[in-house]
Amino acid sequence: MRTAAAAALAALLKVERRVTFLAFGLLVAVVFADVVSRELTGSGLHWARQAGVYANILVVLFGLGIASAEDAHLRPRFADSWLPARWGPVVDRLADGLMAAFCLAFAGVSIAVVAETAALGERSTVLRTLIWPVQAVIPLVFSVAAFRHACFALWPELRRRGDLAGAGPAIPGSE
Repeated sequence: MRTAAAAALAALLKVERRVTFLAFGLLVAVVFADVVSRELTGSGLHWARQAGVYANILVVLFGLGIASAEDAHLRPRFADSWLPARWGPVVDRLADGLMAAFCLAFAGVSIAVVAETAALGERSTVLRTLIWPVQAVIPLVFSVAAFRHACFALWPELRRRGDLAGAGPAIPGSE
């Protein structure tokens, strides 16, 4: 089970990296095209801002997963010395379990929001596209985060330790 979880986490991290890279590339291309259009025609692309926002949403949401997987997310490290060091492994497992529960709850709430948006058929005023497919990324990302942190709570050795912790990658194939 641990090996399957490690393989799934590695595959998810690769997908997250690729989606983030492609979304960032799209963001750069859209902004560049808008600037070129403004310079050549005196008018920007009316759809560029909305497309850029959508690309940025993908970068941020999938980037959160990468930061979490790489142990590079922001956290209050100043509090690390508040508890005895020997409690560290238990506190880490508890934190991952709580984070998994939070992400699962947030995924549930966001599924309800996406379902309501889809039922209403809400569209972007600029692009005239349905909004719910972009919103659907939110429950997806939080479900993946819930899975990731549940795995970290069950198998702490799967957690990557960032440079501040001094260890390298723990998830095979995720380098």
